Amino acid sequence: MKLKQLKNMLFVAMGFIAFIGNAQAIEKVVATVDGNPILESQVQRALGKRANTEANRLAALDSIIDDMLVQKAIQESGVKINPAQVDQIVQNIAAQNGLTYGQLLDALDYQGISITQFRANIANQILMSEVRNRSIGKNIDVSREQVEALSKQMLEQAKNSGNEKAITATEYKVRHILIKLNPLLNDAQAKSQLTQIRADILAGKTTFADAAKNYSKDYLSGANGGDLGFALPEIYAPEFAHAIKTTKQGVISAPFKTEFGWHILEVTDTRQGDVTADAYRQKAYEQLVNQQLQEESKDWIKALRKGANIQILSN
Repeated sequence: MKLKQLKNMLFVAMGFIAFIGNAQAIEKVVATVDGNPILESQVQRALGKRANTEANRLAALDSIIDDMLVQKAIQESGVKINPAQVDQIVQNIAAQNGLTYGQLLDALDYQGISITQFRANIANQILMSEVRNRSIGKNIDVSREQVEALSKQMLEQAKNSGNEKAITATEYKVRHILIKLNPLLNDAQAKSQLTQIRADILAGKTTFADAAKNYSKDYLSGANGGDLGFALPEIYAPEFAHAIKTTKQGVISAPFKTEFGWHILEVTDTRQGDVTADAYRQKAYEQLVNQQLQEESKDWIKALRKGANIQILSN
């Protein structure tokens, strides 16, 4: 009796060991994506009823990798779908098909689709579109050298064909006074100080040039009376560029803030400057970006793969 029990226990133990061995074989790691494992069992599930050939296994593994990369991109994107945006799209779909909202619901119900499912599909399309665009955008890489080379080529072609046209834009001659913030000078104090300086200039108690020399923390221009010379507004911080364009020549602006501190400025002169070379650089940049966008858009999953660490493990 004891011998029989011992044999039974031995068979059970052998079966358990065999089971463990099979489980270990099934759960073998066949690849990693950014350090996350892909198991043999996942590949088997992805194969489904297809033959377990090398080509089919590779296709199954690729589909798993793609799914993992898409899910990671969704998580990292932080994209949030606004329900109001979905509502607007549903309304637009109804209007484009000449339907009221109620008629759209009836049409969906006839097709066996609930409005909840319909909205979820729209939200998913919005989400995937946004994630796709962001993923592609991360891989757009245009160098200064590429832009310069193409812009020169485009300009030379325009000259040779007789199609070159000089492009001009308004350049502004500006002088300014900058007050920077520090632990002893907050926003309100800096603005107040500039307001007083501006009032003193307008009252004739000092000149703009003298005030710039005495108070401006842009020491380079301050030594020159605040003069920045002629330039296109776009080279400056957005708030500074806006102030240039909206301040009449000869008028001292009200104090305004940029990332550098608080300013007042005066436009002292304008002229038309030749920006032909800059315009061709912009055209070259846009062409290079569009070329890359078209290439990346053909298969945006490839864009995800470029930025991923994918390791296929040998058997």
